[in-house]
Amino acid sequence: MHSNASLLSRRSLFLVFIAGVTGIYWWPGAVLAASGADEDPVWSLSDEQWRQRLSKEVYRVLREEGTEPAFSSSLDKEKRVGVYHCAGCDLELFSSTAKYDSGTGWPSFWQPLAEAIQTKVDFKLIIPRTEYHCSRCGGHQGHVFNDGPRPTGKRYCNNGVALTFQPSS
Repeated sequence: MHSNASLLSRRSLFLVFIAGVTGIYWWPGAVLAASGADEDPVWSLSDEQWRQRLSKEVYRVLREEGTEPAFSSSLDKEKRVGVYHCAGCDLELFSSTAKYDSGTGWPSFWQPLAEAIQTKVDFKLIIPRTEYHCSRCGGHQGHVFNDGPRPTGKRYCNNGVALTFQPSS
């Protein structure tokens, strides 16, 4: 039988190994600190206040880090020029000029707007993934992968319910 100390040590070594292989650095207990969420009381809402503000599905994605079904969002096929905003706080996250059809069934972008998102490592599927959130309210948007188009090579795979679209006038 293994002691808790040896299990922790093995887990720590595994995480260091994963960080070295993937280039993603994370340590147990690391949390996402959404800039603005702590500084601006408007976005420091209680769970109950978020539940009142958002629909059930939007709350599940933004506040509980859920995922909507693939191909369920009309924003996946949105082609107009405009800006995609966080459905929680209306922060501008992506320009339509960075949107592309990834074929995954979720709105995908190769680049966010400057300072619009923050990332953290997600181990929900065992394999580490980079999760991103709105930098103002901390709302979960999706995951970023290294299989996108040039010039960044990134695919920001976003939940459609986590976004609103404002077409250019």
